[in-house]
Amino acid sequence: MPTANQAALDFLLTRRSRPAKTLTAPYPDRAALEPILRAALRSPDHKKLEPWRLMVLEKPALERLSVLVERLGPETGQSAEDTDKDRDAYARSGLAVAVVLSPVEHPKVPVQEQVLSAGAVCLSLLNAALASGWGANWLTGWSSHDATFCGEGLGLRPDERLAGVIHLGSERAAPPERPRPDPEVKITWVSE
Repeated sequence: MPTANQAALDFLLTRRSRPAKTLTAPYPDRAALEPILRAALRSPDHKKLEPWRLMVLEKPALERLSVLVERLGPETGQSAEDTDKDRDAYARSGLAVAVVLSPVEHPKVPVQEQVLSAGAVCLSLLNAALASGWGANWLTGWSSHDATFCGEGLGLRPDERLAGVIHLGSERAAPPERPRPDPEVKITWVSE
């Protein structure tokens, strides 16, 4: 029988993202953020292509991005509500990490696997932040998928995409538990 890491399993069974709008100062400094970022980079990666990179967004960058969202919202036909929501996510945040999908051409690793690897980086970063005692939330929104926002705001190449933005900070209060998927509905056992 394998030796279980019960503390890790208990954490995964009870982990809960913290709403980004509730995250406040203090924010992790570089020393606190470094092991979280290293943990994120230990994600599944077929053929070790490293088809992702991380951008640490500090307060001045987040404020600049909120202004860009406010400008682009009407230009791209977003509703005032959607524009405000994306703008506020950046304006309110004190620290975030953008996970950028940087696909690599490879005959044996389709882009879809690389997208999943970037998603694994997002989840690993989120869980590492939570396990380190910080509040964290993985957000996207219309701006995350907008080519002008990604190019002008983050300097992404045309072939790159934003997999997610992980906002980090201190939490004011733990959110209430929410309903979770029913294993009886979501799990199928196949034995033949």
